[in-house]
Amino acid sequence: MSLHDDAVLVLKDYSAGGPGAQDGQEELRGLYLDHLAARPDGMWKACEAGHVTASALVIDPERGKVLLTLHRKLNMWLQMGGHCEPGDTTLAGAALREATEESGIPDLTLLPVGPVQLDRHAIPAPCNWHLDVQYAALAPAGALERISDESLDLRWFGFEEAADVADRSVLGLIERTRAALAARA
Repeated sequence: MSLHDDAVLVLKDYSAGGPGAQDGQEELRGLYLDHLAARPDGMWKACEAGHVTASALVIDPERGKVLLTLHRKLNMWLQMGGHCEPGDTTLAGAALREATEESGIPDLTLLPVGPVQLDRHAIPAPCNWHLDVQYAALAPAGALERISDESLDLRWFGFEEAADVADRSVLGLIERTRAALAARA
């Protein structure tokens, strides 16, 4: 199965009725599926009309903290994530790879609920649009982060502290991740 096919299956199965469903998640899911139906190259950076990306919020639920990166190009505090690469076979795998590379934390595990949130955002050319599929990654106990070349800084924030630095998308992702964790408990 190709990454494109995996993305279609993930999006068809995505439960837009979960936390935050009132925030247009079902509409975004339809937009992503339409994009992939119209564009066989819709997973790749070369697709100038926009492309699917994968990200993951690294969370330490025991300490009540999330790890955010100060993105080098955008100068914003964000979750880990980015473009899919030719070696990626699943969206979940791409999100986990990005989270591991950008956090420097080995042995992250994705929250087994699948994607937590979808977020479409404009990006400067050549990308135009990122159709981001956002997961949550659990950090192992005692995890130590290591900054990557893609970041200006990497820092743990308490759930409420994140509101001081992050945008509405990241805050929504934190809220939905916390709801998913609570539903698991």
